[in-house]
This record gives sequence, C-alpha cells and structure tokens, in this order.
Amino acid sequence: MSVINGLEGIVATTSSISSIIDGVLTYRGIDIDELAEKATYEEVVYLLWYGKLPNETELAELNRNLGESAAIPEQVLAQMKLYPNSSNPMAALRTLVSSLALYDAEADDMSEAANLRKAIRLQAQIPTLIAAFSRIREGKEPIAPKNNVSIAANFLYMLTGQEPSDIAIEALNKALVLHADHELNASTFAGRVTVATLSDIYSGVTSAIGALKGPLHGGANEAVMAMLEEIGSPDNVESYINSKLDNQEKIMGFGHRVYKNGDPRAKHLQKMSNELGKLTGNLKWYEMSVKIEGIVTGKKGLKPNVDFYSASVYTSLGIPRDLFTPIFAISRTSGWTAHILEQYQNNRLIRPRAEYVGPVNQHYIPIEQR
Repeated sequence: MSVINGLEGIVATTSSISSIIDGVLTYRGIDIDELAEKATYEEVVYLLWYGKLPNETELAELNRNLGESAAIPEQVLAQMKLYPNSSNPMAALRTLVSSLALYDAEADDMSEAANLRKAIRLQAQIPTLIAAFSRIREGKEPIAPKNNVSIAANFLYMLTGQEPSDIAIEALNKALVLHADHELNASTFAGRVTVATLSDIYSGVTSAIGALKGPLHGGANEAVMAMLEEIGSPDNVESYINSKLDNQEKIMGFGHRVYKNGDPRAKHLQKMSNELGKLTGNLKWYEMSVKIEGIVTGKKGLKPNVDFYSASVYTSLGIPRDLFTPIFAISRTSGWTAHILEQYQNNRLIRPRAEYVGPVNQHYIPIEQR
C-alpha cells in the first residue's frame, strides 16, 4: 500500500461547508473576503450550520438562542475555581467542555434537532468558559454574559468587565469570521473521527480542542507573539530574523500546507492590526510584524498565514497571549459543529489502515530465557 505521511493531499470525505480552491477560501461558496468585510460572526455561524445566510428573523432567533444559552452551570464554575492558576487555558477548556455534557439533559440525544440545540449551547458557552477561566485565575469573580449583544462584544465584556469599543468589537468579529472554518484541518478531522463512532457532539468538540491545543495547529499565534516580545523593538528585527534564517530555524506564522501563494485571511488581520495600533497609540507590534514579513518573504518566499497578524491584533485588544488559541476555539466551534452535524447526516466509521514496518517472524520466549 502507498503511504502518504500526514495524509497530505488525501481526500478523505466530501463536504459542502467550506472549500479551498486555487488559494481561495469560501464558506458555503461565499468568498472569505466578502464575509470578512461584510458579515457578523453570527451570520457566519448560521451560514455554516444551515447552508445559507439568515434573513432578519432567522438571525434574530439565532442571536436570542445564543444569548439565552450563554450562561454556564454553577457546578462547572465551581469546578473551574479548583484548577491551579498555572493551568494551560486550552487544557482547562478541553476539560470544561467535556464537563458541560454532564449537565446537559440532551447530551446523548442524537436527534438532529437536539444536536442543533447542543451546537447552539456550545457556541454560546465556550466564550463564557474562557472569560470566566481568565478572571478566576486572576483572583477576580466571573462576569455573567449579557443576552442582547454579539459574541465578540460579550466575550470582551466578560473578559475585562468594561464595555468594549466599536473598533475592538469589529476586530474580534473579523477574527472570528476568518477562523470559523477551514475545510478538513486537523482539529475538524479529529472531531469528525470521534463522532463517526456515533459518539456525542461534546466528545467531538473535546477531541477537536485537544487537536487545536498543539503548536502546529492552534498555538502558532501564541508563538508569534512570544517571538515579537523576544525581539522587543523594530530595531532588533533584522538581526534577529536573519540569525534565525541563517540557522535554518522556523519563523512561526509563515507558510501553509494548503496555501502556496499566501493565506487569503492574513491581509484582513494585517489591516486590523494597523488600525488597532493607531487607536491604542502603540504601533510597535504592527511595525515589527511588517518588517519581519518583508525579510521572510524576501529571503524565503514564504508569506504570512492567518496566525501571524492575529497575534498583534489580540495583543492590541489587551488579551493575554495564552488566550489566543482559546479565542481560535471560540471561532472554530462553529466550523467544528457544522462538520459534526454533517458527519452525522451521512456517517461512516472513519478507520484508515497503517502500513506495518516492525519486526516479523518473532516468537514468544519464556521469561526465564530472556
């Protein structure tokens, strides 16, 4: 049998949710550029779940359901308060999402209607979990979600306790739209593999979060910010990056297995990074990023991916570095759940083979002869 490491280029299923064709990303056939410029995240959630953009009545109903579902069980809040303050936020989120199933009476109801209701609850509650976790580890009380604002606005409010500015809401909304789905990526595949056994939607999303935790998937934006902080100043960029390149070290936030001519999502976050830098009066992170891009693209031909500028966007919003990947999870929950619902509709157990390369013709040796 022919082995393809990492399953690169292997078509494992059909899907009508998102596509990457000739470097163009679409959700349900709509170009990501249009959605990034015009859509709210809630419209994208509806689009991914139902296959079309919502009308005013449908969007209002979704917003109402999300708002009414955003509060988390008191038992889960109490559990969170027992976690060490040093807990990895993605490890905490993985555990918390799994715990939500214990308090959902419909957790094991596999009907389509129940699964849609659970998708709504997951999408609504994950931002609440992340904001509450962040505040608890800082010795602060969690802030209850509002039920009449967007997911972006609600998350920023629950995180900081302050009403976010319009540009902050716009920036986070845009980031959520851009990260919502990305075809059969590692975390989505993990989620689909899990529910292909007819396990529940909470198990699928927990598996997806576990895959997203890895630095080769969701953790890249954290690594980008760590690099920017290590460099410290635009004046240090050239020597730092050239040294890395000379030593053949990887520069995080560049290149993509699928996009050979640049990630179409990156330009939207670059623009927002610039605008937020101007608003906060601190363009340092943006200027450093632009300078890094110029060197890496010029010398290696690699272009920035979606993670590269999202790092400076989130930092400008005052979000701690280790919450970058959990925010990715807020967004990708819409895509994960859309794929899980699609998997249920036409399910077949996902069970590939492995080529055996170990020893052969071995025999059992009694223990006294070993």
